[in-house]
Amino acid sequence: MTLKSSAGQLQLLKKAKEGDEEAKNEFVALNLGLVWSVVKKFSNRGYEPEELFQIGSVGLLKAIDKFDFTYNVKFSTYAIPMIIGEIKRFIRDNSPVKMARSLRDLTIKIQSAKEKLLYELNREPTIIELSEEIGVPPEEIVMGLEAIQPIVSLNDVAYQEDGAPIYYIDKLDDGEQLHSQWIEKIAVKEALSRLDKLERQIIILRYFKEKSQTEVAKVLGITQVQVSRLEKKILTKIKNMLTQ
Repeated sequence: MTLKSSAGQLQLLKKAKEGDEEAKNEFVALNLGLVWSVVKKFSNRGYEPEELFQIGSVGLLKAIDKFDFTYNVKFSTYAIPMIIGEIKRFIRDNSPVKMARSLRDLTIKIQSAKEKLLYELNREPTIIELSEEIGVPPEEIVMGLEAIQPIVSLNDVAYQEDGAPIYYIDKLDDGEQLHSQWIEKIAVKEALSRLDKLERQIIILRYFKEKSQTEVAKVLGITQVQVSRLEKKILTKIKNMLTQ
């Protein structure tokens, strides 16, 4: 009999990771809906849905193989970003990378405003200052700054020690702690779309821009105490989302 409950699927996943091919096939069949849900997000990209489904299924299989129960997140929370990543890599490798015109225009304005304010203020401008200079909401400034972050190759040098280069790929061997932090950020990203504007700004600034509560308070024009209270409330909200 096909197991469809959360507990039943959990048992199937455990058996699949122990090498039970029958359990793995059944677990895959039960979770193909995740692949189709992602494929729908990539409609109108010039690819047949069935083709993207095949690529996304590879991501699902990778998620099964790499999932660790100690991550303390639902399998779907872990699998969806893996499926998205697999499809994005396929599209990237088969078509030129293009940035939306509106986002490209925004990043140009941000770069120009940063240079202007850096000269005038003799320091890095805050998100609020950039927002006021350009005339767009702070949230859009954050998105623009994320878009112009440089892409780091795993073969790039992270730092040099006694003349011997240490590459980013070497740092991946640091292992479980690094991977665990990555999983936590994936979980937060998935929940971002379900937060309101202020909540999303706080999480982006705190966990993606790695700002202190005091820095976030200055950016948003509120007190550090308010940021602390809101952050606790938002994290509880996210935790509830991911454990539903």
